[in-house]
Amino acid sequence: MDTMTLTKVTAALCGALLVLLLGKWVAEGFYHVESHGEAGYVIAVESADTGHEEVEEVSFEELMASADLGKGAKVFKKCAACHKLEDGVNATGPYLFGVVGRAVATATGFGYSGAMTEKGGDWTAESLDAFLAKPKADVPGTSMSFSGLSKQGDRVNVIAYLDSLDD
Repeated sequence: MDTMTLTKVTAALCGALLVLLLGKWVAEGFYHVESHGEAGYVIAVESADTGHEEVEEVSFEELMASADLGKGAKVFKKCAACHKLEDGVNATGPYLFGVVGRAVATATGFGYSGAMTEKGGDWTAESLDAFLAKPKADVPGTSMSFSGLSKQGDRVNVIAYLDSLDD
């Protein structure tokens, strides 16, 4: 490449850069928005409180009384991959026959994680509800990999279904 060609290429690049910078300077002059001063107009917005009715809390006992065993059996299919309903038949997880009211980590023949054996207490309907919502949050260190049932209606239905099995 000779000197004349190199000079032309350099001049073209410098000229393009100059046009870009001048264009940017002109655009900032036209479209610059001041951040101080009062707004030219204000849009009135209703408060977020209007139009919303308060949802009344339903007690856990009322939810348990209105539980649907059929829906609980359907939701239990998520659990059936790891748990069995027959008394004394363990799988990846312990058997769940008679789990409502049973002491925690006492299913015969199943090796529980240290976190689960340290939990203690009984599997009441309320404690099962808390555990099924987020097992890893209720018993940190549990080996149960299930993420939980987010809907309380599903949890209540499953608990009622499990409770009905040993009647």
